[in-house]
Amino acid sequence: MGRVPPLAARDMASLLRAWGFELVRQRGSHQQWRHADGRQTTIPVHPGQDVSPILVRQIARDIALDVAVFLIRLAKSHNNGS
Repeated sequence: MGRVPPLAARDMASLLRAWGFELVRQRGSHQQWRHADGRQTTIPVHPGQDVSPILVRQIARDIALDVAVFLIRLAKSHNNGS
């Protein structure tokens, strides 16, 4: 995958929720998400700031997904109005 865009934290959170992840805790501006199968990741939620492309790649890696699949799923959720 080439260029990865910065993403809004709320978009990432809704995508994780759709994939069965649960928000297990928030400490300051960092949300920790966990799946029943043991996968987990942390999303920074800073008002007015998007999640950087480097961090988007790391989050995709954390949840064992190719970043391309992650972005395709995000695009589909936007097209469906979710």
